[in-house]
Amino acid sequence: MPSGYLGKILFVDLSAGRTSVETPDEKLYRDFFGGYGLGARVIFSRQRAKIDPLSPEAMFGFVTGSLTGTPALFASRYVVVGKSPLTGTWGDANSGGDFGPHLKFAGFDAVFISGASEKPIYLLIDNGKAEIRDASKLWGKDTIETEKALQAELGKDIRTACIGPAGEKMSLIAAIINNEGRAAARSGLAAVMGSKKLKAIAVKGGQKKVPLADEAGMRSARQNYLQQLGGNVDNFRNFGTCGGMATLVSIGDAPVKNWSGSVVDFPNAAAISDKSVINLQLRKYGCWQCPVACGGLMKAGSQYKYPEGVHKPEYETLAAFGSMCLNDNLESIIKCNEICNRYGLDTISTGCTIAFAIECFENGIITAKDTDGIELRWGNHQAIVAMTEKLAKREGFGAVLADGEKKAAERIGKGAEKFAVHILGQEVPMHDPKRFLHYAIAYLDSTPARHTQGSYGFRPTSGLEYPPYDKDSLVGRGPAAKMGSDFSHAISSLGFCIFGIGFMPASAVVDFVNLATGWGMSLEDILKAGDRIANIRQAFNIREGVTADMHKFPGRVYGNPPLATGSTAGRSFDIDAVRRDYFTARGWDPETGKPSKEKLLELGLDDVAKALWG
Repeated sequence: MPSGYLGKILFVDLSAGRTSVETPDEKLYRDFFGGYGLGARVIFSRQRAKIDPLSPEAMFGFVTGSLTGTPALFASRYVVVGKSPLTGTWGDANSGGDFGPHLKFAGFDAVFISGASEKPIYLLIDNGKAEIRDASKLWGKDTIETEKALQAELGKDIRTACIGPAGEKMSLIAAIINNEGRAAARSGLAAVMGSKKLKAIAVKGGQKKVPLADEAGMRSARQNYLQQLGGNVDNFRNFGTCGGMATLVSIGDAPVKNWSGSVVDFPNAAAISDKSVINLQLRKYGCWQCPVACGGLMKAGSQYKYPEGVHKPEYETLAAFGSMCLNDNLESIIKCNEICNRYGLDTISTGCTIAFAIECFENGIITAKDTDGIELRWGNHQAIVAMTEKLAKREGFGAVLADGEKKAAERIGKGAEKFAVHILGQEVPMHDPKRFLHYAIAYLDSTPARHTQGSYGFRPTSGLEYPPYDKDSLVGRGPAAKMGSDFSHAISSLGFCIFGIGFMPASAVVDFVNLATGWGMSLEDILKAGDRIANIRQAFNIREGVTADMHKFPGRVYGNPPLATGSTAGRSFDIDAVRRDYFTARGWDPETGKPSKEKLLELGLDDVAKALWG
């Protein structure tokens, strides 16, 4: 058994009703760590190209990070992986809370699921043993009801990751929810669970310990780096991600009015930011053994009816339902967040799709007759909440919107596509690359339109140099972006929280990896693993027939036309030049994004090179 891992992977065939356990060679872990690195390696090897991601043949997985469940700081994450039914590309979705550590404590580093059940089921993993159980009584329940029902049946020490009604109905923007409000949200992988009639995975661990190469050293390193936490850690302790909302609107990072406006159109961002949010918070919430605890649980609503203890909306949620919709009513955003968490929806895609619908309404493409009498106007918070509920239930006009902007625009027609801001079907996150150009690299990732991928992992406090971008100074952007991307892929696959990484020096990553595994890796070794992970995810897309020339950026995202007001007024950038520069630095074809045969062989991906090049 390798240190840092349980050394076991569970495979489940729902069509056959069969489970099996494999013990992979340690090289798999060393080359790909865990998370979506290990996930991409396994699925690339076992799934044929160009399958329907909602077919029984599709495989998807829940994969812990290498350091998940260890004393390493900020290591609580797990990742859901598979082919995205939303984009047709490689898909993954990252979540915190405590499900990831408990999956490891239950005996497995990962579980991969294929086939489909004829009736609703859930998967129970109990101290190294797996059992497929009937979930007919759970089907139709929301995520909180599901979690409580499973705890009542199996015990309070059970941990669940489940889908709500949106996933059951295979909404392409559905999310997988754990801890009543932590979401593996992007890529639409909850729809894959729905297609397989898999309501939930419930895990129960008795081991409670991941084997470590140097346990005393790990605990000492944890205490050492706890004393060194820096960057904006205090702001995160006080506010979490909501602390930046007003500032990011003012500087032009947070998109406004479906990417068509600026702070001029949304001057009251403070009403949905930092202190305004904390004034409605009941108590703090943290992921497993997190020393910062940036989450929060809210007081009961007054204007909008939601119970005490619903999760605090994160920055992306505040922007999607707030600045994107010109909505400064905070309780309405908390209500929308609760709806998304209960029904199992990605708040980014849901809020952005509502903003798209508002712009269609304001331009006369749709009317109140189409929208079930709901007046979709900018800032109409009652209408935003009402349409979010319809979308979640897939009722009325909500059914038109339930699969995101691309599908909605196709259903509406009449030129609606010009207001749909997405990349390959996935709504663009709440960060504007006209303000910080490195987000353009992140949005070019193999999982398109993802602010937490690519070069986003680089922070000044990491100890690694990452020069800022601007449209007039792009020299060296390709190599710098590649290094940042490699680091980001590595830390995600190791199980780290991307915010937590920003509070520590890069040496912490190296120390925690080696104290857990005993591998003696250097930072360069870790970056090379990140490079390998980036390449196999990209190779997955190329094998699926997805090339970079299909990876179109909406004009509003790169400044075509430029904004007329705000701090990014007049700004634009050449996305094709950015892509070519970055892909060239990666060793990928600058036009298609296909990794070169030499690059794949250099990384030891011989079978991948053969699959792509023969």
